[in-house]
Amino acid sequence: FMAEVLAGTSTYGTLHVLPMLTIGGDVASLLEGPQPVKTVPSHFSAVNLASQRDVELVFGGEDERKFYIGTPLDMETKICLDLAELVKRSNGIFGKSGTGKTFLTRLLLIGMLQKGTAANLVFDMHSEYGWEGRSEEGRKVKALKQLFPSQVAVFTLDEESSRRRRVSTDFVVRIGYDEIEPEDIGLLRQTLNLTEASVQAVYQLYREFGNKRWIEATLELEDRDETRQLLTKLNIHDSTYRNLRRGLETIRRLPFLLPHAPDNPVRHILEYLDQGINVVLEFGRYTDITAYILVANLLTRRIHAQYRERMEKALGEDMAPPRPLVITIEEAHKFLNPEVASQTIFGTIAREMRKYNVTLLVIDQRPSGIDDEVMSQIGTKITCLLDNERDIDSVLAGVSGKSELKSVLSRLESRQQALIFGHAVPMPVVIRTREYGSAESYKDFISRPETEIRKQAEKDIEELWE
Repeated sequence: FMAEVLAGTSTYGTLHVLPMLTIGGDVASLLEGPQPVKTVPSHFSAVNLASQRDVELVFGGEDERKFYIGTPLDMETKICLDLAELVKRSNGIFGKSGTGKTFLTRLLLIGMLQKGTAANLVFDMHSEYGWEGRSEEGRKVKALKQLFPSQVAVFTLDEESSRRRRVSTDFVVRIGYDEIEPEDIGLLRQTLNLTEASVQAVYQLYREFGNKRWIEATLELEDRDETRQLLTKLNIHDSTYRNLRRGLETIRRLPFLLPHAPDNPVRHILEYLDQGINVVLEFGRYTDITAYILVANLLTRRIHAQYRERMEKALGEDMAPPRPLVITIEEAHKFLNPEVASQTIFGTIAREMRKYNVTLLVIDQRPSGIDDEVMSQIGTKITCLLDNERDIDSVLAGVSGKSELKSVLSRLESRQQALIFGHAVPMPVVIRTREYGSAESYKDFISRPETEIRKQAEKDIEELWE
């Protein structure tokens, strides 16, 4: 028989096995859960297709801390993320344009709202996460405020845009020139085409005019002799001053900026976050990257300072720490590129992990533009299709089994598929994301397991009798 097979035409298949986890058969091993594999299976080990029970044994079932995000490509079994583990570190959602990053971000935010694992502050560049968004096919879909009206507050920089879209907002954000500090201008160096000398001149003018009026005072310089005397005194070259002035004029044209804001947006954001209410800040028409970077950096720096103060106080006085906060930013490489990552508050937060209970959710189509050190601190990565070699290498840097995962990543479909790996899952897995946009999906999002409802009721009763 063998001679006939060898003499004729034969067909065979090759099975590539990549051991990732091992689960022992004894009670202690089952309680311990899946462990990283340290050896290969013995010869003639039985190979079976994973059952639903096998998948649940590895990824767990949906409960008060685990959120169903999708299914394996060839199964209907639920793949769940451990959200309690997710919020302990900064995380990233990556993929080329049109692959569903916004869709995945909505899912993650819904999971955190549903399970109550963290408060969220979302800098919503394209007004997709507050009241209403769009699916990849262009259909209108409900966003966070419609699904969780009592748990989400919508802030806006553009009241007119919100009114036209019939979005009810909770607060209109205005920012004063007197709130802008040199660090905010430094981060805008690329978008405003500022020279390094211009950035240094900002600090000199800030010291000269004081922290409350330095922008106004700089732009009010009209008299040539007065200007020349000041530049000579501060040793600022005339071309440097003109370059800086052009940049400051660009900022001053932003309609949401005023000489002095009537109300403090940071205080209002913190008030909502302290109540467990998530905040989505819509930018409306102001989708220019200059406006986005300025506002996100300015507000985040002050909020982080408050969390740092609260965390230190909690440690010193043996009090409860502040609730974990996840800050979502889009176009993350603008904040975290190698030139500025070491100087920005976002780079600081990424490197601190959860030291002050603040972490990031970064969304980007160009992960190679993000500083390597920051990428190494991202705990869980959810990656849609990428076709740029540098982007793929950046996402997979330092990951065990990089070459195999690279092959997996290159075969993803352009929509509704993603590779997840990192701290929130026990092993890398490719998923087809769960359905979003139908009445049935909305019902699934807002209905909570009975155990969660009972726990919330008990908590409400305790608070009532305190």
